[in-house]
Amino acid sequence: MTSAQQRSALQRQIWAIANDVRGAVDGWDFKQYVLGTLFYRFISENFVDYITGGDGSVDYAGMEDDDPRIAAAKDDAIKTKGYFIAPSQLFSNVAVKASTNESLNTDLARIFAAIESSANGYASEQDIKGLFADFDTTSNRLGHTVADKNKRLADVLKGVSKLEFGSFDSSHIDLFGDAYEFLISNYAANAGKSGGEFFTPQHVSKLIAQLAMHKQTSVNKIYDPACGSGSLLLQAKKHFDAHVIEDGFFGQEVNHTTYNLARMNMFLHNINYDKFNIQLGDTLRAPHFCDEKHFDAIVSNPPYSVKWIGSDDPTLINDDRFAPAGVLAPKSKADFAFVLHALNYLSAKGRAAIVCFPGIFYRGGAEQKIRQYLVDNNYVETVISLAPNLFFGTSIAVNILVLSKRKPDTTTQFIDASALFRKGANNNLLEDVHIEQIMQVFDSKTNVDHFAQSVSLDKVASNDYNLSVSCYVEARDTREVVNIAQLNAELKGTVSRVVQLRTQIDAIVAEIEGEEAGA
Repeated sequence: MTSAQQRSALQRQIWAIANDVRGAVDGWDFKQYVLGTLFYRFISENFVDYITGGDGSVDYAGMEDDDPRIAAAKDDAIKTKGYFIAPSQLFSNVAVKASTNESLNTDLARIFAAIESSANGYASEQDIKGLFADFDTTSNRLGHTVADKNKRLADVLKGVSKLEFGSFDSSHIDLFGDAYEFLISNYAANAGKSGGEFFTPQHVSKLIAQLAMHKQTSVNKIYDPACGSGSLLLQAKKHFDAHVIEDGFFGQEVNHTTYNLARMNMFLHNINYDKFNIQLGDTLRAPHFCDEKHFDAIVSNPPYSVKWIGSDDPTLINDDRFAPAGVLAPKSKADFAFVLHALNYLSAKGRAAIVCFPGIFYRGGAEQKIRQYLVDNNYVETVISLAPNLFFGTSIAVNILVLSKRKPDTTTQFIDASALFRKGANNNLLEDVHIEQIMQVFDSKTNVDHFAQSVSLDKVASNDYNLSVSCYVEARDTREVVNIAQLNAELKGTVSRVVQLRTQIDAIVAEIEGEEAGA
């Protein structure tokens, strides 16, 4: 079986398990249990691989928790991996007895608490703390009795234990990460609007990551100010695997459950605790990393047109992020607040690629003034219009805004990529060939009729700082060319034929009327 076939088979299997074990529980409500169990298995196997040095002859799972060899290695293990798991707490040991364990739900709660608390006092404490907070083993979603809860938990554990990942190596880790991403994307696709709020489809994430990192041979760190489940950051990792990311992956997320998903996602993609920093909180009102500013790459898909405090907080106009523009984003539409936040965190050599609601590029008022600030200071490198229905939870055709503080010229590029997609069952898809087309013209800045145009800042200014792609890239005329002379000739012939037919019909009617009168 090829690697692609193995992945496909594994994905079919894990989605079938996810649906089978949830029973009558809504999939969106049940996702934490499947995702959390997959994470529990991964960190267990990852820890065993570390503690044994990959030596299969060492049976860590069969050791006693109080084995002196374990105690001697515990401190170093936590410093390196960020957490500790005793043999009795390993996924494999819990799963094998799950069906007969009458205290399974409380045992799991105790184990998860122990794993989290093992990091207390260590550098990894904040990265591990609360990881299992959404894995509520007492929730009525699992059942109304302890027996019902234990049965459903046992079913999840058994289902995940049957997944074939192979021996613990790099390909094994990739399969775990792929399985987690697959699950998240499927939950998002089936969750309606709420799903689109925390997950950016991988094909779009790939384009955004490539735009942000274009021609950067190394970056100091990568940042997503509204990171959701971390999908954009992880695409950046995939794009930059062959290069150096000096200080790792940074993100902030306001939703607690999604924040936990993002941290789990980092671990599942083998990004150790000392290489990521995901924080919980409102990016606009309580931003983290103020002392960590100046990121070489920023990727973001912030929520579209959400409300924020804006001018109701008079201190914000003096905030370093918003003060240079001289105006705050409207209270009913925070889109440009996220854009200005990203710009403020961007390094002098860096680039930011941000998914944006298209209305911010042409509306007046405060948004027009912010566009003027961005254009006049030559921060807008490219605006790309994408095809509709690429994202979960919305069918709108969004734009990507690319910001740069190191533009070599004073033009702004506009790319109309709205025709680049493959129609899918529920959503449209950007394929690799489409991404290549966009990246080629983004790199060359070549003007291509009906596809891409680079426009002087003066022209944008004279157009009231409108940044809509349709204002600068002429749409291809798909109307059928009509030969007027030929059409007129055909019309004359048709009219003549109609007159002839009417004459014949009148003659027939007159003949019939005459016969009736004679009768």
